[in-house]
Amino acid sequence: MLRCLIAGALALVPLAAWAQSEQQQTVDRASLAAQDMLNDRDGQQAQAVLRQARAAMICPQVFKAGFLFGGQGGTCVLIARDAAGSWSSPAFYGLGGASIGFQAGMQDAEVMFLIMNDRALTAVMDSQLKVGADAAVTFVDLGGGVEGATTTALSADIVGFSRARGLFAGISLGGAMMSAKSDWNQAYYGKPIGVQTIVVAMEVSNPGADPLRQLLSRYGTQVAEAPPPPRYAPYPPPGPAAPAPLSPVQQQALPPPPTYRR
Repeated sequence: MLRCLIAGALALVPLAAWAQSEQQQTVDRASLAAQDMLNDRDGQQAQAVLRQARAAMICPQVFKAGFLFGGQGGTCVLIARDAAGSWSSPAFYGLGGASIGFQAGMQDAEVMFLIMNDRALTAVMDSQLKVGADAAVTFVDLGGGVEGATTTALSADIVGFSRARGLFAGISLGGAMMSAKSDWNQAYYGKPIGVQTIVVAMEVSNPGADPLRQLLSRYGTQVAEAPPPPRYAPYPPPGPAAPAPLSPVQQQALPPPPTYRR
């Protein structure tokens, strides 16, 4: 009887509530994944790149599996910041693709794409962007323990970091397609809304994304340079001491000399 009552109650829950819960779980997992990658052995490098980034796309769980024919997929969140350093609420994206070649294994990974400029952000927002295959966007993968110079990363349009677990030697996302999930964005914000309105215009917000925004603010804040030390006048060169100034001479009238009688 109790099971029937629970089933009946669940049937009354709107489908939008289920979608909201699924999306919030993705945002929460993205926060944990970002914290993991910003704190692991490549964390200092990731933090340095994040301080210069225009936006970030975080994929908390990307699956890859295959035997000769492979496939990969996952759900990601895109979040950008304005000129003042404030981060937007997230827009939802899907990441997927297929590949052909000699491969065998199964893997899941946390992936973070740091988008370095407006050109790359525009390419992502236009949707249907293939990782590493767009001629207008340069992509550098510094994740999975791969050592790379920060200067090289900052010259790229998109920099990728990843933490992979599984049988594949490393995560390879070349050719994976990024595409916006419009239905998820509508469910999370309660109305139809475009990616640009979310991450650039910042016209909507959801308090469930505040922990993710605060995390990126904490790790991605520009480090203020220390002010230069004050400049003092140089000491005078050594030499003979200057003579002390003379005291003014005091004048006083003297009494006349005494006179003697013979």
